[in-house]
Amino acid sequence: MAVILHESSLADAADRLWEELPGHRVEIIRGGIFVTPPPDGPHQEVLLEVSCEFLSAGGRALGLKVLQGIGLWLPTGPDDYAVPDLSIVDADYKDALVAKNCYAPNVFRLVLEVTSSNWGNDLVTKVETYAEAGIPAYIIADRKHDEVLVYVDPEGDRYRTCSTYKRGSSVPLPPSVGVGMELSVDRLLDGDED
Repeated sequence: MAVILHESSLADAADRLWEELPGHRVEIIRGGIFVTPPPDGPHQEVLLEVSCEFLSAGGRALGLKVLQGIGLWLPTGPDDYAVPDLSIVDADYKDALVAKNCYAPNVFRLVLEVTSSNWGNDLVTKVETYAEAGIPAYIIADRKHDEVLVYVDPEGDRYRTCSTYKRGSSVPLPPSVGVGMELSVDRLLDGDED
């Protein structure tokens, strides 16, 4: 949901929304405020499963961290930031703090979004925005269309390559992430495979 408010600044309006809508995710992308309601259980299961698999694959030993809900400062506007569902970042990401608990894009190896009610934002606006920020890999667990999309090789405001994965298959993490592992499409869409 995009919101337009009359505040002293866009950042002030976003801050007010954070305070008034506990549990909601507030982002400023391309000069618009986007508010996402709290995630459902399967959404959170996906994030937990991916985090556990990342740790089991030795991601920490490779100098990487997996974090949920970390702020990503965006180059698309003076107050722009996103809060991806899950990110794989360099271990020294704390040195790249920009503002408002958001970190510079150069420490992000991968962002993952699990679609919810704002699926159009994840499938269009964030694809362009993450590409423009230079995020090497963007994975979307598209629950609306029952598939997983993997975007790699950003150039300008687009990714040169998009691969689609259907149920019953696995998604290999792109080499730019730095850890070799595959994720089950079913688990990315459902949270568990039971």
